[in-house]
Amino acid sequence: MTPDPTFYPSARLASQAPPEKLGYVAVLNTNGSPDAMSVVDLDPASPTYGSIVSSLEMPNVGDELHHFGWNACSASLCPYAPHPHLERRYLIVPALRTSRLYIIDTKPDPYNPQIIKTIESDVIANRTGYSRLHTVHCGPDAIYLNGIGSAEGGSPGGILRIDHNTFEPLGAWELDRGPQTLAYDFWWHMGLDVAITSEWCSPELFENGPSLNDIVAGNYGHKIHFWDLRRRRHLQEVDFGSEHQMVLELRPSHNPTKSHGFVGVVINNQDLSSSVWTWYQEDGKWAVKKVIEIPAEPADPALLPDSLKGLGAVPPLVTDLDLSLDDRFLYVSCWGTGELRQYDVSDPFQPKHTGTVELGGIVRKAGHSRSGPLVGGPQMVEISRDGRRIYVTNSLYSSWDDTFYDNITGWMAKIDADPEGGISLDQEFFVDFGEGRAHQVRLEGGDASSDSFCYP
Repeated sequence: MTPDPTFYPSARLASQAPPEKLGYVAVLNTNGSPDAMSVVDLDPASPTYGSIVSSLEMPNVGDELHHFGWNACSASLCPYAPHPHLERRYLIVPALRTSRLYIIDTKPDPYNPQIIKTIESDVIANRTGYSRLHTVHCGPDAIYLNGIGSAEGGSPGGILRIDHNTFEPLGAWELDRGPQTLAYDFWWHMGLDVAITSEWCSPELFENGPSLNDIVAGNYGHKIHFWDLRRRRHLQEVDFGSEHQMVLELRPSHNPTKSHGFVGVVINNQDLSSSVWTWYQEDGKWAVKKVIEIPAEPADPALLPDSLKGLGAVPPLVTDLDLSLDDRFLYVSCWGTGELRQYDVSDPFQPKHTGTVELGGIVRKAGHSRSGPLVGGPQMVEISRDGRRIYVTNSLYSSWDDTFYDNITGWMAKIDADPEGGISLDQEFFVDFGEGRAHQVRLEGGDASSDSFCYP
């Protein structure tokens, strides 16, 4: 028995891995059809390159598939991993609206994955106390998953673990959650035995779309939390200020000797800007610093959806971030204005804006040569292991899609990155999902947000 060849002890070695040939894309349906897991051909040498080669329908309607992940990854090479010979085979796929969990096997035929197990919401709720399943990360000792809500649909949300082999829920991860109640993303610095969690809101504030009144009132999350990863106890919270609403995606350094990372804030309720912050350690405590601010763009109210007409501007709505494996480039999706931005973060406290690609946008509607004007904007972002290709999709969550965009349809685009900085849109690659709304992408063999590493 040998470790899976797609596992690498360090991000540096992972960046030298062979290029991806397939992408798995979660597709939401709001037309009465089930959600699906679509397989996209990413091999330029293939006759079906840039097309959907298969779609696996879920057995239920209304799931809202969300941030899925692999059952195992490079964390299996950590010194304390009890399962070093697992293989990257199964996709662990959470449903944000119904709180189901699907286990999808990709091994017999990667082009035609199959569901091998479904864990119903009542099992999740009874064993863990959580619902509204959101994000999956493969850890060295188990598969980690979080729920935005409690079993009853309120707060607190938090993290749960499922077994690597049976995929059965083991229970809630936290032993002492301290003041934490809201949940969104979670990640870790395994070299420091520290976990980080961020905040969105409780289910009643996101399931029917965003509430301007609650944004103004500061009722969405505006903190991150630091935890003792091994002891499962809350250590410290850091408050960004109630004007900074929806502290979402966490992207820690891939180098386990580093203690910094980046987190995005969707909107400032004072000026509608979005921002990116760096977290770091200082004198034994955790702190944050705003390092990127992206202003709102003035707009003719006649061109705005009802939700924004009274504001006279388009907020950037930074909804996702991704960090290249060499820790050099941070990609920031501005879902509202329709931009994917690249920043050189070699100095994590002084990012340099090195490139922008425009796609869609509430007012801009920037098109692609193979599509014409686009509805939606870059939302989920995934980077290839070598950092040369970035894939973006355009759907956030059905009720939020409908709040900001009319008649949104699903698409996926590819951006090419220069190793020295700068990005450009690949005018030949475009995947049209029609009525299906494309959400997250996972790349065969791993990508820049699927794995964590225990060696520098």
